[in-house]
Amino acid sequence: MSDEQTPQRLEVADTIMKRGLGSPAIFVVLYTSLASAIYFSLGVVADHALGLTPVVFLVAALLFALAAMTYVEGASLHQDKAGSTVFARYAFNELVSFVAGWAILLDYVILIAVTAFTATNYAAAFYAPLGRGGTEIVLAFAIIAYVALRNIRGFTAKRVSRLSLLVVADLVLQALIIVVGLVTVFDADLLLDPIQLGTSPGWEDTLFALGVATVVFTGLESASGLAGEVGAGRRQLKRLLLSASGSILFLYVGIALVALTALPVVDGRTALGDTFVEAPMLGVVAALDQAWLSDGLKYVLAAAATVTLIAAANSAMLGLSRLAYNLSTNRQIPARIGRLHPTRSTPYVAITLGALLAAVLVLPQDLDVLVGIYAFGALLGLTIAHVSIVALRVREPDLRRPYAVPLNVTVRGASLPVPAIVGAVLSFAAWVSVLLFHSGARWVGLGWMLTGLVLYVAYRRAEGKPIFKRVLVPASALRHVDAPSVEYGSILVPIFGTPLDDDIVQTAGRLAGNWHDDFDSEEGATIEALWVFEIPMALPLDARLPDHQLETARAALRRAKAVGEEYEGVEVATATIRARRAGTAIVDEARRRGVEAIVLAAEEPTRIRGGALLGGRGGPRDNFVGEVTKQVLAKAHCQVILTAPPADDPLMDPSPDR
Repeated sequence: MSDEQTPQRLEVADTIMKRGLGSPAIFVVLYTSLASAIYFSLGVVADHALGLTPVVFLVAALLFALAAMTYVEGASLHQDKAGSTVFARYAFNELVSFVAGWAILLDYVILIAVTAFTATNYAAAFYAPLGRGGTEIVLAFAIIAYVALRNIRGFTAKRVSRLSLLVVADLVLQALIIVVGLVTVFDADLLLDPIQLGTSPGWEDTLFALGVATVVFTGLESASGLAGEVGAGRRQLKRLLLSASGSILFLYVGIALVALTALPVVDGRTALGDTFVEAPMLGVVAALDQAWLSDGLKYVLAAAATVTLIAAANSAMLGLSRLAYNLSTNRQIPARIGRLHPTRSTPYVAITLGALLAAVLVLPQDLDVLVGIYAFGALLGLTIAHVSIVALRVREPDLRRPYAVPLNVTVRGASLPVPAIVGAVLSFAAWVSVLLFHSGARWVGLGWMLTGLVLYVAYRRAEGKPIFKRVLVPASALRHVDAPSVEYGSILVPIFGTPLDDDIVQTAGRLAGNWHDDFDSEEGATIEALWVFEIPMALPLDARLPDHQLETARAALRRAKAVGEEYEGVEVATATIRARRAGTAIVDEARRRGVEAIVLAAEEPTRIRGGALLGGRGGPRDNFVGEVTKQVLAKAHCQVILTAPPADDPLMDPSPDR
């Protein structure tokens, strides 16, 4: 999130977001959640699913694969700083978007609490009091505070590099435990003999365990929160999807097989769900036959688990901050909650509130209840994500999709993804089972959602905003600004049909939106979107224009109107005019319409002295702008704000093969 720039007479803005984190950031966020979840979910799942724990994790891996396909398509389609809430916004409306966002917000808070609490129990391998009583709570609070401070400082490429090494090392350690366990302690009879379907475990417990196993899905939400800030191509997305799904299948099922034979089910109970429920992986290592191997792995695992769980809390807080930013800029929660840090540009208020809520949730020290409530939010958000992707295939069938979910069926002309449909049905069924069989998840989850809906409706009504329509505000609305910003009630925006059109309309929308907020005008601010047809001197001004030119102009103006009116209180009027020279026409129209500013996309100047058409001599004219821009700057009666990509932007590369 970059700082807003104050408009001047001549402003050249960088319109292309720098993607400095790269695809390793997605790997880190996704795999940190994947690697850490086994450290706290194994005990809770085994406590309910008993001998069926490997089967539960196998089904969860398949559900994850379906979810990964949905999230990758959605994140590549609309690159906002959130996941399911963004998909629902474009597929349905703001109310459904809020429901998804509010549910996932609960999950982020719970995940921060769970990872911080579980980290203390693994740290207790070095000093036992760290996992008991008041010392445990104090240490959990310290971890939460550390995570909050790190996220207020921001997520940097250097942190990505360090976390990448940590994640890889942790995954290798987990794979090593699987191999050692299968060789030394695995016994299929110990695994299969205690299973009595419907009785040990019961169907209710099995279904609830499946809901708990979805804990890894939050990594998909957090990774989606980096959309627009990372660069990942189609192949990279596919590789990441396949590797993540395969890793879950191997690691979670493999560890479950080893765990349930190392600590088998006896009389309907397992030590994984009793003695070691808060640090189940330590129980698995302790049960290895060779003492030297068990003791050595104990401390290595404890250290790795502690650090990985703290990193997972970091990833969860990162997801929370992105989601809070998205909800605030769309006025789904008050702007004060999404307030940005003046120098770090991170939503420090939301991060602080999330840390406080997580600290409160640590106090009961009840992992089963926390993970159950998590399953409520994760499955609700996942269901909405799947349904949204299906709906977007109907609403936006022609929008470019760098990645599209495979295996489609055609229904009434729409290509619908079968994996997303299956995922929606299964995740909804799992969500219903959590509601039916877990009282904590039912009452806390429903209470959270009902409270959020009441607050959302009350906030929108108090602000005079519609319940279902999007209300977008710029990032500047989330900042403390000492100097007064520049606002305009009427702005002329020439449209040229270039990739910069969206940028100049958004710039005008921010300025006009600020004017509306400050003056609370019932009529709102106006953007005049103008397309100029330059008619050669050889033709009369009223000469018939080619159909393709007319359609290009209409499409560009329709797009400008849609983009501009996303800003609250802004109305976009569109028009076309004919003129001999575009620069003169823009100046004349601005004066005739009485606008207060012109926001203009500066065209690239000729880079040859004397003019390219005349074969001019000399070097490039880097200090000059194009003819239209020069004329508007020289003759306009009002402020002129220029926006253009940097000189090395590929959008401005004139080569034919770009």
